[in-house]
Amino acid sequence: MKRSAISFLLLLSALASRADNFTKGNEQKPLTPELKTGDYVWKPEVSPAGPVVIIVSLPDQTLHVYRNGLRIGRSTISSGKDGHRTPTGVFTILEKNVTHSSSIYKGASMPYQERLTWGGVAMHAGQLPGYPASHGCVRLPYDFAQKLYTITTKGTTVIVTDGKDSKKTLDVTSRPGLLLSGKLAQEEPPQDSGSFTWKPEKSPEGPVSIIFSSADQQAYVFRNGVEIGRAYVSGTNQFTGSHAFSALNKVNDDGTHDWNALGSADGSDAPNLKTLAKHLAIPPDFRAKVRAVIQPGSTLILTDQPVNRSTKSAPGFKILTTENNSK
Repeated sequence: MKRSAISFLLLLSALASRADNFTKGNEQKPLTPELKTGDYVWKPEVSPAGPVVIIVSLPDQTLHVYRNGLRIGRSTISSGKDGHRTPTGVFTILEKNVTHSSSIYKGASMPYQERLTWGGVAMHAGQLPGYPASHGCVRLPYDFAQKLYTITTKGTTVIVTDGKDSKKTLDVTSRPGLLLSGKLAQEEPPQDSGSFTWKPEKSPEGPVSIIFSSADQQAYVFRNGVEIGRAYVSGTNQFTGSHAFSALNKVNDDGTHDWNALGSADGSDAPNLKTLAKHLAIPPDFRAKVRAVIQPGSTLILTDQPVNRSTKSAPGFKILTTENNSK
């Protein structure tokens, strides 16, 4: 037998033995109203392609998976216990590892690890006792963690929320691309004439995240965790809280993407972006450049919080965490 085949078999054997230490998982029918500990639903054929967004509800101890705006999976979880609470906010997956072992907790096995912070918070297969029990990670049933791992990539958006109503955490927002649209001048808000920076060569490729901060009165553009642009934006005091959107595959006649409203870290309703667009003033050249780099799965954030070092985690990227106690 070839060495590569032997190595693969050994890997499968190792994973199988580790699975015995974790909650295996019980697949349920899609319309099952209540999931018991270890239950999950997985129907990727509902939406075979498009950007993936993951929403974790801490009060419900559930995780929901959407692809191109349609839910394709949900699962029970175990999040961080008292003193090690899983941080809420909007994250991107920083790295993936099938056989990860913790460097913090004495080599603890974390199969199908998908890292959310460099401080030790990740999604991975683990034990689900029916209540929050981890040191900050989001534990998943083993079978579900395997399946989820196959559809995510570095840069996939993950939202961890305190909101209880998961039905309101995802909603298609009509034309939120107006914030970065190319509408006729008479239909646009007045544009600020201030200067802006745009250096896409600092990070030529990778997932794009855009942040509008009312505290800073700035719009920031990150690609693969590196800031490639920044501009002054007025009118940002029209919204409060922190809200996330994800670009869909659909592109409108004017070149703007349709987006999903993904809710917020506190579960509050997202602002009406058509109304907001009437108040925001964005340098038109900057807006055009940003539109050109938006791809399906790009993340748009509106927040009343400042953007600072605690919101970035090079070489990957995390944003808008409400706590800084991840382990």
